[in-house]
Amino acid sequence: MKFLKLLTLFVVISFNLNAQNNSQLKTNQQGNVTYVIKNVNVIPMTENNKIIENATVVIQHNIIKSINDTIPTNAKIIDGKDKWLIPGLIDMHVHNLASSSPWVLYPTKGPLVNYDTQDLMMLYIANGVTTVFELSARPEHIGQRNEITRGNVIGPRMALAALIDGKGMSMTATNPSDGRQAVRIAKAEQYEFIKVYSQLNEETFKAIIDEAQQQNMKVVGHVPTAFKGKPAKEIFTPHFGLIAHAEELSKQTNDYSYEKAQEFARLAKENGTWLIPNLTNMESIIKQAKSLENIQNLSSFKYVHPLMQSKWLTANRYNGASANMMNYYQEQADFHKLIVKAFKEHNVPMVAGTDAGMSGVVWGFSLHDELKLLVDAGLTNEEALASATRLGAEWLEISDKIGTIETGKFADLILLDENPLENISNTSKISGVFVNGQWIDKNKIKTMLSDIENWNNDNKDEYNWKELLKGLKN
Repeated sequence: MKFLKLLTLFVVISFNLNAQNNSQLKTNQQGNVTYVIKNVNVIPMTENNKIIENATVVIQHNIIKSINDTIPTNAKIIDGKDKWLIPGLIDMHVHNLASSSPWVLYPTKGPLVNYDTQDLMMLYIANGVTTVFELSARPEHIGQRNEITRGNVIGPRMALAALIDGKGMSMTATNPSDGRQAVRIAKAEQYEFIKVYSQLNEETFKAIIDEAQQQNMKVVGHVPTAFKGKPAKEIFTPHFGLIAHAEELSKQTNDYSYEKAQEFARLAKENGTWLIPNLTNMESIIKQAKSLENIQNLSSFKYVHPLMQSKWLTANRYNGASANMMNYYQEQADFHKLIVKAFKEHNVPMVAGTDAGMSGVVWGFSLHDELKLLVDAGLTNEEALASATRLGAEWLEISDKIGTIETGKFADLILLDENPLENISNTSKISGVFVNGQWIDKNKIKTMLSDIENWNNDNKDEYNWKELLKGLKN
């Protein structure tokens, strides 16, 4: 009876969603077209970042072939006059939806919920996000990446970090031996990075990081709660390469002074640990804690899959927070800005990440919000852009392939109508996007987003988060 209810409730889910959008993109496959962007202002985002005015950029196959060189015959011309070309953006902290089930319902059943991968990835591409770092990677995400690399889906490059925690996750470890084995399993299963999480004990946390170093895998993640109350220097274990949120530091202390932020920055600098400030997440938490209307009124909410719309509105863990909790959230948000200021002062690299996929944080769109928050916290426009381009590529160790506009690199590019170095909000004024050499202009982007919005509206009544959970229990 349980299975009959589920099949009745989610009959529409068992089909491939939004097939029309896949067909649209398949008819737009561009093969080996050569493109030339003429008279464009190039912001290369190299370290010296010297702007190249009125440049001619040739894109052949999926590579930046030349800048200010000869124009090939039979090339497709894109007018770049009065426009600005920047590298594709990198979101270093995302959680992508993927077709899955919370547990095995019965053999051969497969996923309870099927999402259309193209619709999910289009939100990134529409916003010029051409690389993402998935920080809770599962086999489904390897499948999504395979769809993209085969050319079945136009989507961002995906780096994958396997998450290891002390309990409650698919990969768990409660002692150093299990932690080391989990790292070895993650590497064998094709994950490139390790994410440590909050419920690890101190010894297992350190063993995981040490084993990851031996396996040549970089480590990103949370600071386990086991470190709370201990000296700050204990957090910065050698080879702990990237902290996933400024919140991981603020939750370790009740001292929200600038001096404490400077201590964290100094220790991070000494240990070679970078930071994802992730200001967007806490700002989003504050807004939805005040009112769910702040989610519903997001201009990007209409592009969120109906099941997630339902979840964010009916099972929101932040909404209705007490006055004390609201004060705590605000103290955290204010301290996170001080952390950004201190890390900048101590020359600790920071990379842009948003926790996209958490309630109220919409994939792709959230990165533009993060860039504005980073500037508000004290970064220059250029520093904010570097955090979402060159520096992300450096930490992922693919800076020879992406992150700057240089010949020989992949053609992941954004053509903007206005200069983002003058106003960081201009990153969202997109004329078109090159993703792995494929050109998608703003008209195509508008059409694709409209199709997603229409499908969501047409199918909204088919998805109810609470009914889903109820069906699983019965």
